Amino acid sequence: MINTRIILLGCLCILASCHMDSKNEKEENQGSPDPLEKRVDIADIEEGIKSYIDEKVKEGEGYFHFKDNEKELRLKLVRVHTEYLSNLGANRHFACVDLAEVSGDVYDVDFFLEGAAGDMSVTQTTLHKLNGKPFYSWKQRKDKTWYRIPIDEASTELLGVIEGKDEFEFNYQVTLPDISGEAQIWLPLAETDSFQTIELLRLTAPCKHQILKETDFGNSILYLELGPETSGKKIEIVYKVERKEKGPYTANNSLTDRFLKPDKLVPVNDRFRKIALEAIGDKYKDGKLVQARALYDYIIDNMRYMKFGNYGMGDAVYACDSKTGNCTEFHSFFISLARSAGIPARFSIGASIPSDRDEGGIDGYHCWAEFYAEGKWWPVDISEANKYSALATYYFGRHPANRIELSRGRDLLVKPGPQSGPINFHAYPILEIDGQQVKPKIAFSFTRKPT
Repeated sequence: MINTRIILLGCLCILASCHMDSKNEKEENQGSPDPLEKRVDIADIEEGIKSYIDEKVKEGEGYFHFKDNEKELRLKLVRVHTEYLSNLGANRHFACVDLAEVSGDVYDVDFFLEGAAGDMSVTQTTLHKLNGKPFYSWKQRKDKTWYRIPIDEASTELLGVIEGKDEFEFNYQVTLPDISGEAQIWLPLAETDSFQTIELLRLTAPCKHQILKETDFGNSILYLELGPETSGKKIEIVYKVERKEKGPYTANNSLTDRFLKPDKLVPVNDRFRKIALEAIGDKYKDGKLVQARALYDYIIDNMRYMKFGNYGMGDAVYACDSKTGNCTEFHSFFISLARSAGIPARFSIGASIPSDRDEGGIDGYHCWAEFYAEGKWWPVDISEANKYSALATYYFGRHPANRIELSRGRDLLVKPGPQSGPINFHAYPILEIDGQQVKPKIAFSFTRKPT
């Protein structure tokens, strides 16, 4: 995939070229500028493009209509890219806007505008990207002018994304430590849903086992009672997985008050509401989709992906205080902010399957989140967007095909359950020996089905 910095550089170059053309045209045809004319600044351009979109939405009965070849798109505003707003001179301006289609696809749309502050009209509109993938870039002619070129083979695989679908075997292996007394272990079991088809190929255990059902989120959990005779033995679960890329989706009976309530490490309170409202700012009137994008951008801009300190617990307070953490902190912080702002949000965890090879080990778990807006659940992966800024648009509304979901939700309750209390989240096994938690050795690996 072409890096957004390169695309942005091309955009800036064309804007500079337009500025020179505009300057010459103005000097030839209009004479000197009026010293009393109000200078158009970035805030004016933002207001101009928002006003234009608002007007078109009213005309379009709630949608911004755009025709892409023979397809009629019905779009709603997600975000104005204020970092790309540009004043080209001679009352010519540039704006880049994210708009979501009713299907959930997110389009990056480029607008050229003309006019003074408070009186702007759009002169050209083009679709630049679909779900973060560009349709075109810019190339310079010998005469220093710029023109669009199509991108025939834009790919996101080098940044870890497989689009469409993926098929692989996933191996979940646990090596038990020395066990001197009574012990119990709980392991997550992946299940089939609308986006993944799971076939259990093999389950090897050193003793009898049972499958528990967690009712709040519908998780299945493998439970074993262990003893000294199981010391050093292995538990192995092998799945055949067919996974589809996940976009915004409707799900009957899936929206409950549970997704507005706090979890033990994911508070919903005035502190997080205040932060959320500050991040949302004047976008509060624009609906929950725009608000969620503002929270998503806030976390990308303010957090660093760092495995340091008390990371990996999914503690939203720790994330808020330190502005660091792994994927659990990123998404716990987002969920706290979203719920505190009245946006339903939820948590899932599993593993990300490498896109650049077809077999081998996997470096631990990965988690993500979803929020509810415009009648759909919208997948987000903020820690990956933070690592790869070129995919920030993709990961707002998309999860790639190369992953497996192992469980959903936080504070999971099962019977019999751990003495330590509800399960914080469930990717790695929970092992207790004589009532004390012990970390067993775990290994994830995969083999991708040849295409």
